[in-house]
Amino acid sequence: MKIQENIQEGVAVLTLKGKLMGGPDMQDLHDHVKGLLADGVKQVVIDLGKVKWLNSSGLGALMGALTTVRNDGGDLKLANTSDKIQSLLMITKLMNIFDTHENVEKAVEAFSAEAS
Repeated sequence: MKIQENIQEGVAVLTLKGKLMGGPDMQDLHDHVKGLLADGVKQVVIDLGKVKWLNSSGLGALMGALTTVRNDGGDLKLANTSDKIQSLLMITKLMNIFDTHENVEKAVEAFSAEAS
């Protein structure tokens, strides 16, 4: 899995590409999120549009990232969740925990809307 970072309106957008299946991927995502928090970035969007495969360990990595960001006073949103990922979130009842958006722009805008 590859992680590409882009800052939009003070929000870190992490575009994940490939398979999110735990192991080293999990550690890479966790380290990247911790680095953002250390730099003072507390608003994160994870773009899943280029994720080809997500298993339970990958879901665990996303949960870990969400928990880490929230414990530091920030928030994390998911963008470009495919139908497969949406159904995985519903089956695991994580749909109520993650704030999902159809694209990155809407996810970034949601942070602005919450601040108002």
